[in-house]
Amino acid sequence: MSVKRSFVRTALAAAVLGLAGVPVAAPHAVARAEAEPPADASGRTAHAPQLPAAAPAQDWAPPLSTRGRYIVDARGERFKLKSGNWHGASGTWTGSGSPDDPADNHAGEKSGRMPLGLDRAPMSEIIAGFRELGLNSVRLPFSNEMIHDERPVADASVAANPALKGKTPLQVYDAAVEALTGAGLAVILNNHTNTTRWCCGVDGNERWNSSQSTEKWESDWLFMAGRYRDNPRVVGADLYNEVRRSVLDDPNWGLGDRHDWFAASQRLADRILQEANPGLLMIIEGINWTGLPVDGLPHGRPTLEPVQRLSHTLVRSGKLVYSAHFYGYTGPNHSGATGIGETSDPRYRDFTRSELYDVLRRQAFHVASQQDRHFTAPVWISEFGVGGREETGAKERAWFGNFTDFLIESDADFAYWPLVGWHEDRKGNGWALLHWDSEGRRMGVYDGDDWREDAWRRLVEAPGRTGEVARPDRWSMLSPDHGDFVASLRMRGVPDWDRGARKAACPDGQRLAGLSHSGNRGLCTDAGARGPVAGSPARSGPAGDAYEVVRDERHVEPGNDWAYGHTKLQCPPGQFLTGYSVRGAAVSAALCSEAGQSLGADGRTVWFDRSDSRPPDAGGGDFAYGHHKGQCADDEYAAGIAHTRRAGSSGAPGALLCRKLDRP
Repeated sequence: MSVKRSFVRTALAAAVLGLAGVPVAAPHAVARAEAEPPADASGRTAHAPQLPAAAPAQDWAPPLSTRGRYIVDARGERFKLKSGNWHGASGTWTGSGSPDDPADNHAGEKSGRMPLGLDRAPMSEIIAGFRELGLNSVRLPFSNEMIHDERPVADASVAANPALKGKTPLQVYDAAVEALTGAGLAVILNNHTNTTRWCCGVDGNERWNSSQSTEKWESDWLFMAGRYRDNPRVVGADLYNEVRRSVLDDPNWGLGDRHDWFAASQRLADRILQEANPGLLMIIEGINWTGLPVDGLPHGRPTLEPVQRLSHTLVRSGKLVYSAHFYGYTGPNHSGATGIGETSDPRYRDFTRSELYDVLRRQAFHVASQQDRHFTAPVWISEFGVGGREETGAKERAWFGNFTDFLIESDADFAYWPLVGWHEDRKGNGWALLHWDSEGRRMGVYDGDDWREDAWRRLVEAPGRTGEVARPDRWSMLSPDHGDFVASLRMRGVPDWDRGARKAACPDGQRLAGLSHSGNRGLCTDAGARGPVAGSPARSGPAGDAYEVVRDERHVEPGNDWAYGHTKLQCPPGQFLTGYSVRGAAVSAALCSEAGQSLGADGRTVWFDRSDSRPPDAGGGDFAYGHHKGQCADDEYAAGIAHTRRAGSSGAPGALLCRKLDRP
């Protein structure tokens, strides 16, 4: 390391230290003293890398939320997650041998139950390195076991940070959060594992409830989300990492059992936003693996493909982010294994550039690339990576270049895995972007001999969408498939409005736009009616005000039989549909809420009992795949639901009364 590079790093570390207010040890002066290489004609130290300027510490305003496919800050300006993973607190022990033996830890890197590298470099120096890399955010993995681990960390594990001696792993994690956010970086909490060990195989950490109960998982998350509620730069909760098959069982997306990742993540996200920390982004990964990796048997990586048919609707709109992971050695149907568990399926590195792009769009990026859909949301690639100096494989190198090009072209949010690793004599776990040896000497991707440098620079420096993002129309799916699906905070605060029925309600500020004839699905929107609509903060009074549960035809105007022969559950004047309840397939009641604007009275009947009836230009997308659907136009509101119990009918909805939003 040159003296000049030492000076740059020391200056950055000092800046971070001043911002964070975290005491650290003095640098290992003897270990870091190296001869100054000769200067070139310009006076610049020979071979010294040209480091990018660190990002300003105060260039965004928390909290974060979403607008369509973009994450935005409190000013409504695009905040692109340029992130990396600082792993270690989730564990590096491989599960056999001694956790204290480096040989029994992944790549010989023993984290000591806390973010990696604190034995080798001051925390401020590590974080200054993150800013050198051009990052604005860090994904910080933890394990559930770490939260409750009362054993102090070993003194040797924090040798470069003596102020952390005697701390528990959670207290060290606290210090990392404080230092990161103090340096202006956003932090995303990531529940990586149940137990503190290396991820991600058949290791007891396959699901959120593999080695613990779902109740404990939820309780731990409420604790962690609440713990950092007063730190606005803690911006997100990545609910669980790489949900995958155990020896005997697959996770699923929507079956309603104890392995249903869709239902578990939906419930927990709502609880965090309602009970612990309403400011956090809720980050939900797709399913990483199902089936047995054996040729001829079903297996694969669903990722975010199921989202197109079943998407989350949270109690606070604008808080959902979807996530996916991609590595060259895995594939859409390849587990990444060699030997046992290896199949003949192609890995991502085996695809041509155009083939890879098609696969990426199908598996994840359709969520962000299609606008005005019930599933439209930002997609954060929260893990990707490749070997560094020692990676000579042409396919791996080509894959990384193609993948980073795709991230650039799609202006995607990303997080590299991992940020911190170890080296000795410039050899070691070369995947990291920053490495420290046992004497505290750093090796980084910008040192001039790492083939990834060009791709990394292009990625972090790539132009993309900036500035204010206009508020898009919101579209939300209701899916009371196995129980209540009440996305309205307002309606969660009132007594049970149809006891024994499965109830569905739109998020506050949205209205019902469509229903399916079978399957119980619904579609909500705020298109054409933003502002002080029912349930929004501008109108909401005491819980229970301005809504009505309609079970009969009391509000049907005389002479206006808009669905002859059917029972019509119609809202009173000045109200529109914001929810419904069902018993089995049958409609049980309509939920009507007071509007914050004048509503038209003339309407039309939209029948959908025998075929789809949706405007060709309507938003929302297919909200009930495989079922007949009815939907009002974007400038209309749904004022009534019609159903029948005549012979051969189940009482499922068959028609909507659609009326213009604005009174003529």
